Amino acid sequence: MSKKRLSDIIDIISGGTPKTSVTEYWEDGDIGWLSVTDFNNDLRYVYDSEKKITKEGLKSSNTKLLNKGDIIISARGTVGALAQIGNPMCFNQSCFGIRGKKGIIDTDFLYYCLKNYVSNIQKRSQGSVFDTINLSSFDLMEIEYPASITTQQKIASVLSSLDTKIELNNRINAELEAMAKTLYDYWFVQFDFPYSPTSEGCLQDGVVGKPYKSSGGKMVWNDELKREIPEGWVVKSLFNEMDVQYGFPFDTSKFTDTVTDKPVIRIRDILENTISTYSTEEVNVKYRLNRKDLLIGMDGNFHLNFWDKDGAYLNQRSVRIRSKEKSSVSNYQAYFELAPHIKAREKNVSRTTVGHLSDKDLKRLFVISPLVTKYFNPKQTFDNLLEKIISNRLENQKLSELRDWLLPMLMNGQVRVK
Repeated sequence: MSKKRLSDIIDIISGGTPKTSVTEYWEDGDIGWLSVTDFNNDLRYVYDSEKKITKEGLKSSNTKLLNKGDIIISARGTVGALAQIGNPMCFNQSCFGIRGKKGIIDTDFLYYCLKNYVSNIQKRSQGSVFDTINLSSFDLMEIEYPASITTQQKIASVLSSLDTKIELNNRINAELEAMAKTLYDYWFVQFDFPYSPTSEGCLQDGVVGKPYKSSGGKMVWNDELKREIPEGWVVKSLFNEMDVQYGFPFDTSKFTDTVTDKPVIRIRDILENTISTYSTEEVNVKYRLNRKDLLIGMDGNFHLNFWDKDGAYLNQRSVRIRSKEKSSVSNYQAYFELAPHIKAREKNVSRTTVGHLSDKDLKRLFVISPLVTKYFNPKQTFDNLLEKIISNRLENQKLSELRDWLLPMLMNGQVRVK
């Protein structure tokens, strides 16, 4: 194993920002311009950025283009976030680009080497890496690595195979989510769900394939939604159609780090599907979460997400929404119908210190209960899509745990690749 200063084995590329006052540098730009918010997600590759710049912006600033495979690390704010570049992009001055020196260290191996280094620093400093990273910081970092490029590539290949599967699952989920959104738009916005017309123009179990509204299906006015809906469909209050349960007011003095105690889901856990604390408190089973439950945070950013584990308990200031057994409305449909209203509420309170979603806000919400036939069962379709999405999420969690378990052992030589 070789041990050297990081600055001796890498090329360091600095970022920059085109003048924001010059519209020609930003307007209609198609060159990715990265900041830490674009890659602070534990994914190996970053493929896109929220902001883009033009070719003129690239020429007129200190920012540089990173090549595919190069590494980007955040240097200020959230320090130590890492990713590899999925396609050529530039970046701001709060990050550094890193490229392994040819013949000394393989860049893919270097990514995992840095990931292990940052993880070790985080463990020693209780969550933070450094206040900032500057050019001299790379002189202080020492990396131990196999001298053989072939060995480096073999190690990177093992870890890469896990990250590749994680990325594939994420792409599959993106397609499944897009499919669900498309179906919702066709069926519940345009009302062109599959149906068979009869002489009366109503639904029957027969030949399938004609879109309802476009083929002359009968529409009736609905006062709650202020628009027409298909005949036979009804609009119901969220609380009448779905099983709605607010979280339990856990006593924070009984929170623990013991995984054998009751897992508690707080607002901050909803978006990432994580468990950050446990409790010894006795809690009614009605607060217990099931897989596929729709969770909504009622303070701050009003996070919405589907929970992917059984057995956890929901904390106060959050709400759980669950499809009733005999309901024709799925959790996924409820998500599509509630999300625009909740996001609108979030936007309205964004200027205050902390926004709140109240019981009164939720009781104003409605869902559409469709007429289910032998050939049209949207709840079943949405449930199947959601089950596949959550299964991929759970697989990714296991793959990430395996990767993070192997990473330090491969880096320190405790485990070798033959």
